[in-house]
Formats: sequence, C-alpha cells, structure tokens
Amino acid sequence: MTRRPLGSDGCLPPTLRMGTADVAYHLAMRGRPLPVAFVFGFGGRAPTLDAVRARVAERAHRIPSLRYRIERHRPVFRRIDAIAVERHVHEVWLPEDADEAEAARLMLTRPMNTGTRPPWDVWLVHGPSGGYSLCYRSDHAAQDGVGAAHTARDLLDDHPQGGPAAHHASWPTRRGLADALGDAVGGLRAPTPKPAFDGPSSGRTTLCRAQTPLAGLRAIGRAHGGTVNDVYLAALSHAVHSWHMKATGTPHPPLPVAVPMSVRPPGEECAPGNRMVTARLLLPCDEPSPRQALARVIAATAVLRASRRRDAVRLLLAATPRALGARVGTRMVNGDVVAAPASSVDFGTALVHQGAASRSAAVFAGVAAGIRCLTTLTSQHDTSCLTVVHDAALATAGELPDLWLAALLELERA
Repeated sequence: MTRRPLGSDGCLPPTLRMGTADVAYHLAMRGRPLPVAFVFGFGGRAPTLDAVRARVAERAHRIPSLRYRIERHRPVFRRIDAIAVERHVHEVWLPEDADEAEAARLMLTRPMNTGTRPPWDVWLVHGPSGGYSLCYRSDHAAQDGVGAAHTARDLLDDHPQGGPAAHHASWPTRRGLADALGDAVGGLRAPTPKPAFDGPSSGRTTLCRAQTPLAGLRAIGRAHGGTVNDVYLAALSHAVHSWHMKATGTPHPPLPVAVPMSVRPPGEECAPGNRMVTARLLLPCDEPSPRQALARVIAATAVLRASRRRDAVRLLLAATPRALGARVGTRMVNGDVVAAPASSVDFGTALVHQGAASRSAAVFAGVAAGIRCLTTLTSQHDTSCLTVVHDAALATAGELPDLWLAALLELERA
C-alpha cells in the first residue's frame, strides 16, 4: 500500500515522532540548533522585504516541514497552527568589503530561533555591489539537505517543480548489510588518524567556496566511467593530498569521510525530519594524481551502489530502538571516526523568484560532534558550487576550493 503524502488530506497530526537521525543531531548539539542553509545568489535589483514575506505567507502554511517545532523535553515534533511571517522572514545588508561568500557565512553565524516557533527562517541579503541572496535556513535536527531543497523550492519558486530525485527503496545484498554493520562497529573503535584534520577546535566556524560549470564534471565522469559525485570526491581527495603535501611534505593517509545518502521517498519531499543515512568512505588522499584517485573512488562507490548500502543502513536503523540508533549514529559521524561529511545535492533547474532566476545555489550545514570540516557539492542548472565549512583552527583550509578546481583541471586534461 502506498503511503499518502503528509497533509494531503488537508490536515496535519498534532505531533510527529522524531526519527533516529533527528534525535542523533539533537543529541550531538545538546538541544542547540545546527543550521542547514540553502543560499541562492541573484543579480539585479532585489525584491522588497514585504514581497518576500507575502510569498512566504502565501505558501508556508501548506508546507509540512514549516509547521512543526521540536518539543523541548520529548523526542517529538509538535504542530504550530499559526505562522508569524514577520518573525521568520528578515533582511540584512552586507558591508562594502563583503565577498560573494559572505551571505553564506552569515547563515552559519546568525543566531537561530530556539523558542517555541518552528526552527526555520528566510533571509533577504543585500550584497554590496547590487546583487542579493535569498537564504532558507532550518535546524538540521528538523530537516536534511534534500528536504531543505524541496522546502526552499516550494516556498520561494514562482512555479515549484522538480528538485532532488526521490529514493525508491529496495532490498540490500548481504554485502550491503555486512558493510553497514561494519560502519556501526567502526564507530566504537579507536580514533582514525587524520593528520590534516585532527587537533583541538576553536569553536569558530567559517566558509569558503568555488564554482565551476556542471558540464565539466559530467564530461570527466563520462570519460572515466563515473558519476558527477565520483568526480567531486576524487578532486576533493587530491585537493586534500596537495594541501597536506604543501604543509608537511608528506602524503596524507586515506581519509575517512561520511557520505550522506537520501532515503526520502516519493510523497515525503517536504515532510519534517531527516530522511538520510550515511556510509563511511575512504578518500584516496595518498594517491599522487587525481586520475588514480578517481579510479579508486569509482571502484568504491560502485560497491556502495551494487550492495545497496543505503537501504541496508535504512533497514538497520528501522530495526534498532531509536535511542540506541541515535547514540550509535553520533559515534559513526564524529571527529574521532571521520574527518568530514562529504555530501552532494542536485537542486535541478534554477530557482526563479518573482521572475528572476538564481545564478548560483549552495546548501551546507554547520559542524558538530568534533568534526572540523564539511564539504558539499550543490548543482543547479549548469553550475556546481563546492562549499567548504571548516573550523577556524584549520587556518589554511581556504585553499581547498582552489586546489579542488586545480584537480578538476588535471582530470579534464587526463
């Protein structure tokens, strides 16, 4: 029997049970919000704050993910019947010396609502040179990146349609189940050496990014029998290799990263909560060339797909008591076990708001649980954006986007 989309009968239940991943994020942050943000960059004249608020007021009450807040002392989402739009939609002007990434940095550092309202907001950010950004932001305990993509589309786009593809569940192989169990057990082992990312955190977070044509990543993937995601991860692997070699003169060992994978099914595009699992992947940062790194990444992700690892993790989480699963999850994705989450989201066609098409899109989240770095590749229309969120203690991590672009150039020439 097919499950009906939440709210399709015209009403929403007063409470919803938080899922395992939701509780894991809530535990990792000790109840504080962890921002997940979608930032859309535009050129030309900005809309007015009143116009943005009018759009949000028209749409928000129909989007389930915007109608729930996290209950303070219970692992449930509680419905809110009235949305005070003026308390959710704001505007701000950037200083004259701001660069193109400043709106995204603002979304990392601006305090989020921690009261009795649903944990989301929309920002109209005016740039210093005439451009502007529209930013949608939520608490990661209430929504994952793919859910944020669908919510931002439904809330802000003139004609909402498309977005990241839904996941159609299937049965995993024995290899997939064994590897999923291995990931869970791996979270209980001794810390994995990650010399470029180990060390104390400063508690201050910043962000850097780079943009490149999506067609280039697709062409590299076709030439080598891989996907856009494979190319992204291989170039990231070589960027870390070059970065560490420059600093120390020695190769970096294979780098453990957590790869988030959406399990959001059809009909739950805008349902509250996280519909995602993670798999542990070793990036071959010890390889001397990006081409060799790409070959190893393609081989590793082929095993993930063939064994249907995401469905193995999904089933294991469904069979595990929620509190236990959440605590295991916080062990699997923390700074002792993995260096960084490395995610990717294909937003699809450009967001169009009040007739203007966005020139770029980037989704990212803050860091938690001792993790000092996070990377995301966001694709929109014909452009991909690499975003690197990192602890300020990684003082030279701002070099990673340029090194990533350099690795892509080498792959194009290979």
